[in-house]
Amino acid sequence: MKIIIIGDGKLGYNLAENLSNEDNDITIIDKDPEALKKAGEYLDVMCIKGNGLSTQTLLEAGIKEADLLIAATASDEIDMVCCLTAKKLGAAHTIARIRDPEYADELEQLKTDLDLDMVINPEQIVASEIARLIEFPPAANVEIFAKGRVVMMEIKVTPNTTIVNMSLNNITKRSNSDILIGGVLRNDSVVIPNGDFIIRENDTIYIIGQPAKVVQFCKYIGIHIQKIKSVMIMGGGRIGYYLTKYLNEMEIKVKIIEKDPERCVELTELLPKTLIICGDGTDESVLLSENLENMGAFISVTGRDEENIIAALLAKQYGVKKAISKVNRAAYSIVIDKMDIDSVVIPKQITANYILRYVRGLQNALGNPVDALYRIMDNMVEAIQFTANKHTKFLDIPLKDLNILEGILVAAIVRKNEIIIPHGNDVIKADDNVILIVKDKKLTDLNDIIESRE
Repeated sequence: MKIIIIGDGKLGYNLAENLSNEDNDITIIDKDPEALKKAGEYLDVMCIKGNGLSTQTLLEAGIKEADLLIAATASDEIDMVCCLTAKKLGAAHTIARIRDPEYADELEQLKTDLDLDMVINPEQIVASEIARLIEFPPAANVEIFAKGRVVMMEIKVTPNTTIVNMSLNNITKRSNSDILIGGVLRNDSVVIPNGDFIIRENDTIYIIGQPAKVVQFCKYIGIHIQKIKSVMIMGGGRIGYYLTKYLNEMEIKVKIIEKDPERCVELTELLPKTLIICGDGTDESVLLSENLENMGAFISVTGRDEENIIAALLAKQYGVKKAISKVNRAAYSIVIDKMDIDSVVIPKQITANYILRYVRGLQNALGNPVDALYRIMDNMVEAIQFTANKHTKFLDIPLKDLNILEGILVAAIVRKNEIIIPHGNDVIKADDNVILIVKDKKLTDLNDIIESRE
């Protein structure tokens, strides 16, 4: 596909990297020559110095032949105008990043008015992901499928976990839980396990099933999910704002620690049910004066990675059970994995997942659409949801009779209100949601899971 990206900031660069790795033809437009220099040196992309609002620049980039234009500049308004202009000049599809909370309730109307194919608000998406982590505290990561009817939880196996040194077959028999352990991360190695695989201490496992069944399984292995009733958020920016709105809906009490006095006044007006504290969240005395040790969770979402990490570690030191830190540099997540921080969120990766899902769907407009896509296990594995339809070539054939490619696991089938953790005799029917765990492959079509007879 020919894709034009306007804006070579963190998101633009990350998107260019991921989309070019999937053999798309990428062109980046940016006014800053230094930003383009990095992309030109490290990525297989074309770079054009210019204004994305300029018709001449867009024509130079090949907008008339473009399958997709993604506008990710620093300005919501510029993104909208870029997309509008691109459509007028012949771009087939457009995506605009729109971040301002003032537009949050108008996104669907803006899509219609500006003929946008997708609107993405990274801060709102990140806030939603953090809210899910608060809902399932023991999980380091939670992904949802089939409109929340299936979840995938990332859990660290500790010495107290009852399944240490047990095979998956024995775990299934003893737990009597209708779940699937779909992947295991051991040290730096990824395993799509079979029934004989033995779970070891310090493994990271990925549990898939209905939310209630996953919770039941967690209890069986010695992990109890207790509802979080109070949260302290360090950082009153857009993520902090959206997150507080979600937590208020979950009836969780929230305190926000924010440095900027003017922003504190704004938040007091925007979030009347929330206690806003003007102070430095990395100052131990400030946190303790606000009863940090009594909080159910601590979430650091400022624009400064180092401060987010330090504050989260401080919270864990004072006994907070769930500490979540936002980082912008993906390299930091590898270091944080070895620290006592429960979860890390990386906004640009979360946003890239959403856009990758959309791009894969465009690549396969006539096949089986990609409904959800998450990269897990340090981005070495993908969890993908497809919808089976009349184009699916193996409907109603038992899974045991299919020549499914190595490295692909059919993790769950959602059929109307029925959730199936599949076995050999189960089949895929039209309209089923099919959830796959995929290693070392980039799928765009459900039919790609079967080895070609040719």
